[in-house]
Amino acid sequence: MNALFVFLGGGAGSVLRYLVGLWIGSTAFPWATFAVNAVGSLAIGLFGGWASRFGWSEALRLSLTVGLCGGFTTFSTFSKDSLALIDSGSYGLFALYAAGSVALGIAATALGLWLAK
Repeated sequence: MNALFVFLGGGAGSVLRYLVGLWIGSTAFPWATFAVNAVGSLAIGLFGGWASRFGWSEALRLSLTVGLCGGFTTFSTFSKDSLALIDSGSYGLFALYAAGSVALGIAATALGLWLAK
C-alpha cells in the first residue's frame, strides 16, 4: 500500500517540476532545475522533520518525501544540464551550477530540518 502513496506523491511532484520549468523557461543557466532541487531539498528537510516531530504515518511520510520530493527534484536533469554547460564551453557556469546545487541543496535540507523543530 505504501507504494501507492509514493506513486501518487511522485506523480504530483513530477507535474509540479514540469510546471516550474514552464514558468521559469529556458535560459543559459539551468534555473528551473536549480530552483526545484533547492526547493525540494528544503521541503524534504521540513517533511522529514515534521514526520519525526508529529509522528506522521509511514504512508504520509513516504508520500511526501520519497514521492513528492523525489518526483519534484531531479538529479538526472542536473547531470544533463551540467554536461550541456561543459559541452558549450561554459566552464565557469558549470562550476557555479554544480557547486551551487550541491551546497544549496545540503544547506536547504538542513534549514528545513531546523525549521521543523
